[in-house]
Amino acid sequence: MSTRMFGEPIPRREDPRLLTGQGRYLDDLGRDALAAAFVRSPHAHARIIDIDVAGALDVEGLVAVYTWEDLPGRVGEPLPLLIPHPSLTHGRTAYPLARDVVRHVGEPVVMVVARDRYLAEDAAGMIRVEYEPLPPVVGIENAARADHLVHDDVPGNVGAVLLQETGDVAAAIEHAPHVLEFRLDIERSASTPLEGRGVYARWDADDESLRVYSSTQASTSVRAAIAARLGLPPGKVEVIAPDVGGGFGVKIVHPWPEEVLVPWAARLLGRELKWAEDRREHFVSAAHERGQVQHVKVGFDGAGRVLGLDVRILHDHGAYTPYGVIIPIVTSTQLLGPYKIGAYRAEVTSLYTNTVIVTPYRGAGRPQGVFCMERTMDRIADHLGLDRAEVREANFIGPDEFPYDQGLTFQDGRPLIYDSGDYPELLRKIKELIGWDGFAGVRSAAAAKGRRIGIGLGCYVEGTGVGPYEGGHVEIDSTGRVNVSTGLTSQGQGHQTVFAQIAATELGVPIEDVHVTTGDTRRFGYAVGTFASRAAVMSGNAIALASRKVREKALRIAAEALEADPRDLDITDGVVHVKGDPGSAIPLRTVAVLSNPLRYAFDEEAARATQFAVGGSPEDPPVASGDEPGLEGKDYYSPVRSTFAAGMHAAVVEIDPDTAEIHILRYAVVHDCGRLINPMVVEGQIHGGVAQGIGGALYERMEYDESGQLLNASFMDFLMPYATEIPRVETDHLETLSPLNPLGIKGAGEAGVIPVSAVIASAIEDATAIPIAKMPLSPAELFHLMSARERMSQRILS
Repeated sequence: MSTRMFGEPIPRREDPRLLTGQGRYLDDLGRDALAAAFVRSPHAHARIIDIDVAGALDVEGLVAVYTWEDLPGRVGEPLPLLIPHPSLTHGRTAYPLARDVVRHVGEPVVMVVARDRYLAEDAAGMIRVEYEPLPPVVGIENAARADHLVHDDVPGNVGAVLLQETGDVAAAIEHAPHVLEFRLDIERSASTPLEGRGVYARWDADDESLRVYSSTQASTSVRAAIAARLGLPPGKVEVIAPDVGGGFGVKIVHPWPEEVLVPWAARLLGRELKWAEDRREHFVSAAHERGQVQHVKVGFDGAGRVLGLDVRILHDHGAYTPYGVIIPIVTSTQLLGPYKIGAYRAEVTSLYTNTVIVTPYRGAGRPQGVFCMERTMDRIADHLGLDRAEVREANFIGPDEFPYDQGLTFQDGRPLIYDSGDYPELLRKIKELIGWDGFAGVRSAAAAKGRRIGIGLGCYVEGTGVGPYEGGHVEIDSTGRVNVSTGLTSQGQGHQTVFAQIAATELGVPIEDVHVTTGDTRRFGYAVGTFASRAAVMSGNAIALASRKVREKALRIAAEALEADPRDLDITDGVVHVKGDPGSAIPLRTVAVLSNPLRYAFDEEAARATQFAVGGSPEDPPVASGDEPGLEGKDYYSPVRSTFAAGMHAAVVEIDPDTAEIHILRYAVVHDCGRLINPMVVEGQIHGGVAQGIGGALYERMEYDESGQLLNASFMDFLMPYATEIPRVETDHLETLSPLNPLGIKGAGEAGVIPVSAVIASAIEDATAIPIAKMPLSPAELFHLMSARERMSQRILS
């Protein structure tokens, strides 16, 4: 079997089409469709007193106006709580259109349908909503203080209290030779993909079927939600994700209000209908992530080994909890990283605030957990006067200790058991790549020239390939074309390349013959979605298994035609041949013809498969019992538990002593995602993740005022790094194969972003000798810290 495709850095096959403007995004569709717009709440917390739509009725081109009272049956019910959990004792979700009370700025109140988006916006502007403002709850401390409530029936604003623990933490810390206590903060940020959310729907009244296009990460789940809400058989609903301009987690939430309302109105009106989110809508009505306050107490010995770790986390989940407590679960479990801790306790209190909902954003709780653990490791090293890398190594799980059970429960409901890894080797590689051991000399040389530079390090373990399943379908047609489909969606990860590499390798065909379709329920009806670095692990293995079924059948059919034993056959460049005898061969396209006995000949190839041409024993049926016509196969991959990738990042930064500007001079990454399907694609994912992580560490934050207004809800005000702020990312790889799946692979999509804040904080602290406990960190904030340190030094000297 040819294996030259798997592991090769093949250029992304989708890029030429996308880079030449031939992409097909949501807003490219339905150019003649009616358009929807929404009246959204200007208040963070208020009671709806009255909605006056009279002013909109005179707008030419207006088609319909809907409030919550117009929504029938299940359409008007609160949106689903997607992932229930025992710790989520007070889960709350929003109505598609606000009923009685709004709980964050941007919550939809009225839906307007008009001939085009301009007219819909004009009409929305004419609608008058009377509100009675209520006291807003903004910020984690205010939520915890609970002077006011976001939901009247949720005591203390507490939606959930999640506890994960192993061992007797109190006793371990009490008897530890050294103990530290400190507080850490991570602020909010958001996915902000280039393409916002969007929905386009059309109803076929004759067929009583609905086709919906959505810029989503979960097309099959959106289909299920729409069918349930609209009372339609799932088979009568098609959901297709066209090209999607980024997701990063925000588009895994489903159904968004618009994904229910637009299809419902399209069916009601009998007209095509579309809504595409504008940028401000994305900031105030989509989703955010990251916001946590962490209180850490750690006990350790003289070598820096952690004997007990107690972390109490306050988590801001916004106004509603449609995605449950997945982020706190991930934070509490992934916090442990590559370390074996003597005893561990994490208690997360998840709080309601009158702000945009918090759902997964690339990293999904891991950046917060890694920030906590890696800052802890640096504090221990500083306290003991030890090298930061040595303290980490003293706590590593050894390469001979896998599988390693951390004794906790991961987000898939399965035990947190690490499947494979070699953390000391990752550390060796990152130290070599960044020049860790020789950096003291570099720092001294820079200091002699008046420059302040520092080096930082961060380690992480990432649970990937979360279940429950994904499937793959592979078909070879009579032209030799290989059609591959899977249900999860694509948002730029390179699926059309890596899935084609897997199929081409398994089947022994040229990659040019492989064509991949994702996120289309017409092609594959059962799937879970694209999130948690799971696509390659889940769909990749499913496609491999389906390809193996097709290969087995192709060899069996070819063996009959060649009068050979299937075990003596191989497939090379799309041709089945006897091993060692290339002259005895048959093309796969011919095998595909022979696999489908025909009565009618519609072309020359088909004529070769008709009943008189094929012949065969008159005692045997044309299609054998238990067999199917055609050269195709379907299979599913369902893991017993997640697989765990790992990596280590390091950075060198320079701090301007006068302005406190932060310059990243070098950034290095060593990553282990098992077998590499395509190193070029993996490196692209890492580079993009690092850029996103730098944004979260130094630039991006959601600035709410005390009234719950988001002050920077546009790209004019939301600070992002330019290309000039992103350093060249140096990378290396380690491949420890996962024993949990046939391909031995682990996920890589979120690896680049996870430890960046921890790494940058470590490097800044090394350069300035100022403890860094809060991210993101702006030059103004660092200047304040540096000034405070200088004033304190002067007081001590005086």
